[in-house]
Amino acid sequence: MNTISIWLSALPVMLGMALLTWAIATARRNVGLVDIFWSIFFLGAAAVYAAASSPLEGRALLVLALVAAWSLRLAIYLAARNWNAPEDHRYQAIRKRNDPGFAWKSLYLVFGLQAVLAWLISAPLAASISFAYPIGPLDAFGAALALFGIGFEALADSQLSRFKSGPASAGRVMDRGLWRYTRHPNYFGEFCVWWGLYGIALGAGAWWTVFSPLLMSVLLLRVSGVALLEKDIGDRRPAYRDYVARTNAFFPGPPRDV
Repeated sequence: MNTISIWLSALPVMLGMALLTWAIATARRNVGLVDIFWSIFFLGAAAVYAAASSPLEGRALLVLALVAAWSLRLAIYLAARNWNAPEDHRYQAIRKRNDPGFAWKSLYLVFGLQAVLAWLISAPLAASISFAYPIGPLDAFGAALALFGIGFEALADSQLSRFKSGPASAGRVMDRGLWRYTRHPNYFGEFCVWWGLYGIALGAGAWWTVFSPLLMSVLLLRVSGVALLEKDIGDRRPAYRDYVARTNAFFPGPPRDV
């Protein structure tokens, strides 16, 4: 099978995973649980690509290890945080706009859409796992950037969890640690992960998969990430306005004097 065929073979598997996720979330009446399974979609895709590309060589094993580390860490963190929590306000707004019948509409509006997006973004994984070119400098750079992103994101999540667990954090804005330099260090880490994985795909000659990190960047900055999260947060949490005035939105930088 060529790379395109291998990439296409993951789509029905990911749609099946989306159907299962929808069933679980519908039973619990919490569409926000899809966030837990978002990274698992990519691990499923990587497993499909590996099964279609055996025997696996160095680059394939490297990518599988990176995706597994990123995916499982993020899924476990979000499951611990969100499994028994109320539905996120972003999904409550989507539910309100699409009732009645949202339980069925969410199958394609939320779960199917996320599965297709994950499949599109997984293109560098298909290319990296299926190409047998020797590992080179681009692979090393990409792996280093992806590892940095995984660590940056994990540290940001850990810092936020510790902050929220303290009784003194009620009503306050997290502006410590990595959150002092960027309002969304977890999203910046995600950005680095996907540009790093693209670097490995580029080392395999798959330059055409550049649409993947570009799409992820747009999602993080303009669609479901920074833009959506901050759409009305200043109204809900007035202290956040001061945080916005002194802290970069995405790329880390020194705090500004206000």
